[in-house]
Amino acid sequence: MITEEAECQHIITNKAQADAAFCRFNDQQVAHAMATGLTLNLQDNTHPLCEIAAAELQEHLSLQQEWQHNFGLGSQGTGAVIGKMFGVLVVRNNAGEIGYLCAFSGKLANGNHHSKFVAPIFDGLQVGGFVNVGMLHLSAINQEIAMLAQTDAIGNASAIEHLKHLRKTHSNALQRRILEQYNFRNKAGVFKNMVEIFTEYGYKQPPAGAGECAGPKLLQYAFQHQMEPLALAEFWWGLSPKSDTWKHGAYYKPCQEKCAPILAFMLS
Repeated sequence: MITEEAECQHIITNKAQADAAFCRFNDQQVAHAMATGLTLNLQDNTHPLCEIAAAELQEHLSLQQEWQHNFGLGSQGTGAVIGKMFGVLVVRNNAGEIGYLCAFSGKLANGNHHSKFVAPIFDGLQVGGFVNVGMLHLSAINQEIAMLAQTDAIGNASAIEHLKHLRKTHSNALQRRILEQYNFRNKAGVFKNMVEIFTEYGYKQPPAGAGECAGPKLLQYAFQHQMEPLALAEFWWGLSPKSDTWKHGAYYKPCQEKCAPILAFMLS
């Protein structure tokens, strides 16, 4: 039997979990005034509320001790230097409060889940999940191929070729299943997976990394928790990869190749 006290605690806990990523602006009167008439437009210039949210997030990135990631800034972090795109989404929650959500593109510190940030659309790193099982199977096939090749590549040619075909079939099936897990919700509450979205835009398959950007993560969380998105901003934090020209701390629009089809559906 659940007591009234236990039920109350259960409700409080669930609310805390639902609000875990919501960062409330301290001065609600000023925030409401700044948000008056504000509606989400991805082509707008960076809104002042987004600049405030981004500054708070950047302070958090500079001071937090929860995880380590080498952005290439000073002496922070070890290992390969990996700059990262972050996003903030100004929202109004169902209590009428103005605040913001935070997200990072891809993975951060080799993980998908960190305090202050929304969850991924799909967590392929989940322990015991089908992705890990599938990757282990691929590794086993690779090891068997290597063993046969080392023992007698010519005599085992037929078996090696069979295993390579099996590897390709398994890899393609695994990739397809992964893509089908990215189910996006639009503001009307309709869901559509990534394969469907990109097929409608003429893609044979979604671009690598699609669904992992900050913008879609932020909108997904907002719609799942009945929050109204008001303004979005994304900024680069850290050094840029050699092949790119991202500038530390600079704002950027959501990318066209990976994000535009997804965001167009989510805002429909």
